[in-house]
This record gives sequence, C-alpha cells and structure tokens, in this order.
Amino acid sequence: MLKTALQYPLLIGLACFVVLWASARLGARLSSHRLVAKELQEFDLVLGATLTLLGLIVGFTFSMAVGRYDQRKGYEEEEANAIGTEYVRAELLPRADADKVQALIKQYLSYRVVFYRTRDQERLDKVNREAAALQNQMWAVVVSAAQAQPTPVNTLVVSGMNDVLNRQGYTQAAWWNRIPVAAWAFMFLIAICSNFLLGYAGQGGKGRRPLLVLPIVLAIAFLLLADLDSPRGGVIRVLPQNMMALQDSLR
Repeated sequence: MLKTALQYPLLIGLACFVVLWASARLGARLSSHRLVAKELQEFDLVLGATLTLLGLIVGFTFSMAVGRYDQRKGYEEEEANAIGTEYVRAELLPRADADKVQALIKQYLSYRVVFYRTRDQERLDKVNREAAALQNQMWAVVVSAAQAQPTPVNTLVVSGMNDVLNRQGYTQAAWWNRIPVAAWAFMFLIAICSNFLLGYAGQGGKGRRPLLVLPIVLAIAFLLLADLDSPRGGVIRVLPQNMMALQDSLR
C-alpha cells in the first residue's frame, strides 16, 4: 500500500501533515502533568536528540533521492548520444541496410521520448513492447549485415547498436531504483515520535499553532522527497531534452 502511495507525492504530503499533526495533538492531550525542572531538562534532551536524528535521516534520504534523479538525467543524455551515434554509424552499412536501420532508429527514438513523457501505465506498457520489438529488428539487421560482410566497419556498427540496447537497460534500471519502502516507513515512524514528543512538551497547553509548524515543514520535506523519487508521479521530472533535440535534428 505504501509503495503504491509513493507514486503520488501530493498524497504523501497531505497524509504526512494529517498524521504528524494528529501525533502532536495526541502528545499534547496525554501530557497529564507539568514537568519539574529536572524532568523538563531531561525531556528536552530526548526531544532534541530525536529531532536531530530525524533531520539527519531526512537529509540522508534527500541525498539518495537527488542522486537517483541525477542518475536518471545522466542516462537520458547517454542514451540520446548512443542513439545519435548509431544513426550516423548506420551509414557505413550497405545502402539498403543503412536506410532500414536509420528508419527503425527514428521510430525507436520516438518511442523512447514517449517513455519519458507519459504518465499512463497502459500506454507505457505498450510503448515498451513496441520498443523491444524495434530493438530486435535493429539488432537483426546489423547482425545480418555484419555476418554477410564481417569487416571492422560493420563490427563498429554492431558495437554501436549494442550501446543503444545497453543504455536502454541502464535507463530502465535507474527508473526502478527508488528509495526503499522500509526507509520511508522508518522515517515516518521517527517523524511521528518527534511530533508526539513535541506535543507532549507543551504539557497540556492549549496553543495549537506551534504544533502546526513541524508537521507542515516535515510534510513539505516528504512531499519534495517523494516528488524527486517518483519518476512519473511528481512535478520534478526528467524530460527527454536531449532525445527531443536529436529527434528534431533527424527530421
């Protein structure tokens, strides 16, 4: 369930705010007596340590999310370069094979652009199937040409096509590489404990506004984390700028 919810960053942000604010209010309600000076000092120490630990975990998780986002951007650039290079290398093949490979590459590139831009899972599955079929066709053409004329030039074309297929695999692996669900769960639990302790620190006070600050800040932080970590569901997405530029140049 949590894994499915992580596909929708806005839902994560709203849910986090509600749960964390409820935790803070629960802590405020359960504080039955005012703490004496010594107890308050020890309690502040525990609260400070918990908030520090939460900050470290959020910062570490944010670093993981940014790293994965940068990795997806890097692979998009590498894949575009591999496709563009192979399109040029295809001209080294016999004219009939060259025309066929270049036509297939153009069609393949259009599917790869859709892979990055679509949010529809059904359309994505169809695009992936079509792209896989085109990969088989392109590979069959270059291998057939290399077997018919096993020259270093044709071997270079085969190597370039191998790079195209590999880059697609690396890209797919990067899009599957997400922050583990267990890491999200532990971070949520620590956030709940922190807000509960913050509410308890009010010692039964009636002020509600101070209890809103930390839940709002954490909800925004979790929203940003989920957005960066979700390749398709968020606002911050990897756009195929290099592929679209290549597509325009091939036209």
